[in-house]
Amino acid sequence: MKKFVLYLFFLLAGSHLINAQGGVIILEGNYQGKNLYVQNPFGSGGVGFCVTEVKVNGNITTDEINSSAFEIDMKPHKLNIGDKVEIKIFHKEDCKPKVLNPEVLKPKSTFEVVSMTADKMGTIKWATKSETGKLTFAIEQFRWNKWVKVGEKDGNGTPTTNEYSFKIEPHSGKNQVRVRQTDYSGQPRLSKPVDFVSEVPEIEYAPIKASKDINFFAKGKSDKPLETMYEIYDQYGNVVKKGFGSKVDVSNLPKGGYFLNYDNKMGEFVKK
Repeated sequence: MKKFVLYLFFLLAGSHLINAQGGVIILEGNYQGKNLYVQNPFGSGGVGFCVTEVKVNGNITTDEINSSAFEIDMKPHKLNIGDKVEIKIFHKEDCKPKVLNPEVLKPKSTFEVVSMTADKMGTIKWATKSETGKLTFAIEQFRWNKWVKVGEKDGNGTPTTNEYSFKIEPHSGKNQVRVRQTDYSGQPRLSKPVDFVSEVPEIEYAPIKASKDINFFAKGKSDKPLETMYEIYDQYGNVVKKGFGSKVDVSNLPKGGYFLNYDNKMGEFVKK
């Protein structure tokens, strides 16, 4: 009986400690040179403010948290732009503070292109500076009167010089490529396009009326298959097939007319 009473006492005591700790809001991201602002209500009893403690990367801050709103000052923590940040806001259990600008910890696209080249085989190389957060670069190629995403490369996110390389599949003739990043704001940041002329032969396709396959080949040489990127659209503008190869199986498409993008050209065919 004594053991049971002691067990119950420690169980209740442990429960009391957990409740006394309240809750915690955790924010993670990268330092972008800006402070955070917190809306800090009273506890439900009307005595004292909600936030009890704030830590930045494990260190207790000296910010004045006993007010209805306060600022988490990042300068004393000696962070560099792009450094990882973890902020913990401890609060009473019966209330919850609100961080007014959590987006300041999200990576922002700030890269500047130092140099960018492309060779005739489709190898793109670019160097950047002033990156302040890890964001993915989208590699885009101009085909069919539009910019087409053809690959991705993870950014390093450091302000020093960063070098990248990516291999695309060139089309015949003059090619244009660029890189793009899009951050939390939804606004893309673009490099200037670079041009190169490939050695890929001009490509044609057949048949115009197809029941099974559309074949791609070097112009005037139907016996020489060539691989190319392609897109097939129906009459309503919906993409029904896309890929890369020397032929595309259209046997499962409904009968009717279709638009075909291939190489750097646009055409049409009829599915029989």
